[in-house]
Amino acid sequence: MRHFLSVILLFILTLANGSTGYGAHGITLNGELRYPADFEQFEYTSSDAAVKGGELVLHGTGGFDKMNPFTLKGTAPDLIEMLLFDSLGVASLDETSAEYGLIAQDIEVAEDGLSMVYTINPKARFSDGSPVTAEDVKFSFDTLKGPEVHPFYPYYYRDIKEILVLDEMRVQLSFSQPNRELPMIATQVPVMSRAGYEDGESRDGFPKAPIGSGPYVVGKVKPNKSITYTRNPDYWAKDHPTRKGMFNFDKITIEYYKDSVVAVEAFKAGEFDILSVYIAKQWARDMDGPAFSSGRLKKDLFPHGNNAGMQGFLMNSRRELFSDRKVRRAIGLAFDFEWTNEALFYGQYTRADSFFSNSYLAARQLPEGLELEYLNEYRDTLPAEVFSTPPAPPAARDWRELRDNLQQAQELLKEAGYVVKDQKLVDSQGKQFEFEILLVQPTFQRVMAPFVRNLEKLGMKVQYRAIDMTLYSSRLKKFDFDMIVMSYGQSMSPGNEQRNFWHSEAADKEGSRNYAGIRSPAIDGLVDKVIYARNQEQLTAACKALDRALWYGYYLVPNWYMSGYRIAYRDKFFMPEVLPKYYSPSALFMTWWSREKAE
Repeated sequence: MRHFLSVILLFILTLANGSTGYGAHGITLNGELRYPADFEQFEYTSSDAAVKGGELVLHGTGGFDKMNPFTLKGTAPDLIEMLLFDSLGVASLDETSAEYGLIAQDIEVAEDGLSMVYTINPKARFSDGSPVTAEDVKFSFDTLKGPEVHPFYPYYYRDIKEILVLDEMRVQLSFSQPNRELPMIATQVPVMSRAGYEDGESRDGFPKAPIGSGPYVVGKVKPNKSITYTRNPDYWAKDHPTRKGMFNFDKITIEYYKDSVVAVEAFKAGEFDILSVYIAKQWARDMDGPAFSSGRLKKDLFPHGNNAGMQGFLMNSRRELFSDRKVRRAIGLAFDFEWTNEALFYGQYTRADSFFSNSYLAARQLPEGLELEYLNEYRDTLPAEVFSTPPAPPAARDWRELRDNLQQAQELLKEAGYVVKDQKLVDSQGKQFEFEILLVQPTFQRVMAPFVRNLEKLGMKVQYRAIDMTLYSSRLKKFDFDMIVMSYGQSMSPGNEQRNFWHSEAADKEGSRNYAGIRSPAIDGLVDKVIYARNQEQLTAACKALDRALWYGYYLVPNWYMSGYRIAYRDKFFMPEVLPKYYSPSALFMTWWSREKAE
């Protein structure tokens, strides 16, 4: 115990001055690890869940047509990566930026921060009983940096320069430059079986399921309809402290439905067990009836401390129509959030006011200190508002303010070269301003209707329609849309993923999440400052500076967020007494266990 405490202290010193190497059972960016080397299990799990059994039935929307979650083409079933693939380390859900070794029993980072060594837990096994080796770890990194995977992964792991097998149980990573987050990022890598993937049968998924090292294996599969994961009774890490009290169901089945409206009725009819509700009207009006009044079905708001990121009506700036910042700003002025929130959402939401909403990373007031220093490097290319006006979404607390917003939008459109003729907004060639909003959730149509009416008051012709999930996903990958509803979730320690979101390199990379088509040297530079921040002060300043640059690019119309999850569920579960702070609903469900006895 004394040895490990000294190791943790060395790690903290390393973050402070970069001069000391370390090795430990876990790593963190924020000082001291919450859990010591001999911890038994996470506080948000329960020892009462030691007796496992029962079945958890969840739902998905759309469908799936492959079993490999790492490739670009097609759609993999929900939860397959979480349930089938263990990673080198496991994130703690009650700390920001902390990873505890799982497949890696020891993590050692070099003094200069340019390399690290993982020592593999000798107990680690794949589901076929074969041991996890250094070759498998190298294969996993090589695969996720290669050309056949989804482009997110090569962006995420780009600064990993070389992967070297030292011996059967140790692998060394070399980095192209120091990056305080990179050891964390590398530790999250899902470990794949080299033998299982090199046979070629699993590369695209069907008909063979991947060989993983996680707590479940794939059971019954009905493509696009349902999938059942079966708990592996020989799971190598079932007594590991990062896994105790988790993954408590013998079976986890996901049933797929056409859309969320159908899913709500299926849930109330008893077809599945848990429903995460993302539509305010459903929560306020549909979670009612005899099943709820009797207690057979329950609904609760589960608070969280997550960085809410940003959701908005995103414009594709690759389209000439949206290439002008003034036009994008004008469109944002037509959205009446206050009316929408009260009339349609029952007042449940808070307006998104940052690309890091609900977090200390959000830009407030005017830039100063290090943040201003970062922004000054790009002063000539950034909008003047970045330096003169604190970010804030336009408000329309009554009809007068909405009218003023629309008048301001008219002036901006005029400055951009558009005029109104015969109640139509046209360009210099007389072509009407016309675009389509592509939706995947039909319920969003009621949100779009009043927004579109306001846009029509400006002379625009706007259509909106919901399409099939598979087609929608395909069109997004190819950036084949005018406007979409897009959400960018953020961690409490943003890093490499920002390159995939906003960097010019990702603008034309099929499958990237730079849906807006952003190409800005200033934003590129600020993204790099986020990624290569050497300490918390630099990271905070870089995130706030990036937030301002994105905000005043007006690439999307900010929507809303909640600091809690709306969850309805059947009264068949026990839950731990302690709720984690930073989590997703699916991660939360993995800490629950069944009241029903295993068959």
